[in-house]
Amino acid sequence: VSGDEIRQFASFIMDRLNITPQERPKGDDYIVVFNRGSNRLILNEAELLLALAQEFKMRTVTVSLEEQTFASIIQLISEASMLVYMHGAQLITSMFLPRGAAVIELFPYAFHPEQYTPYKTLASLPRMDLQYIAWKNNIKENTVAYPDRPWDQGGITHLEKEEQERILSSKEVPKHLCCRNPKWLFRIYQDTIVDLPSFLEVIREGLKVKPNLKKSKPAHVIHPGRVTQPKCQTSVHATHEAKLSVSRPIPWNLRYMK
Repeated sequence: VSGDEIRQFASFIMDRLNITPQERPKGDDYIVVFNRGSNRLILNEAELLLALAQEFKMRTVTVSLEEQTFASIIQLISEASMLVYMHGAQLITSMFLPRGAAVIELFPYAFHPEQYTPYKTLASLPRMDLQYIAWKNNIKENTVAYPDRPWDQGGITHLEKEEQERILSSKEVPKHLCCRNPKWLFRIYQDTIVDLPSFLEVIREGLKVKPNLKKSKPAHVIHPGRVTQPKCQTSVHATHEAKLSVSRPIPWNLRYMK
């Protein structure tokens, strides 16, 4: 899959939601920060918004699924220069970002971003034309956990005392299967104070160029789907003559092209 297929799908969804691009004054670039209502909160969100506005000389906008419609959120994201969000499924909305925009994914304490890469993969697809940056909290004191919550919201009081102590003292989430692992649940539902100096440093180092929105153009390059069911066939024609033929079915995404 290439970014062209993803963007075609995103365009289809926007059309069905009756979302049309809005005319905005030149230079009216902005950054969208996703706000969560009940967990995985950014505890210093106001300071984060101010730091982003000062660093990039852009206005900042917060969006929330609890307070806004899905269509209105997609409308905002579809014209944003940057999307900032704490790791979670709502980052799938990054597929609606315009070409040239940046995705900033925040990870709570004890997480390894390289183990959770669906949105990095999405942003890195050929012709998706997005920049991706991951920041993680390395300061334990900047995290607030909730061991007394229900187990499916990160609580650990249902576990043996020794296991609770191991989780509380842990410095990293081990590799695990989704999605009932108590070590993962405990850490994923933490609230976080974002360390602004390290956050801005990661962005400065990671952004190759300042987010620069590009108008979508028709694809000039076709990225065929992966090779499947390859077949090799040999044939001997004479003592010193042989032939090797390699074939494959037509890639899935070329079947629908004229």
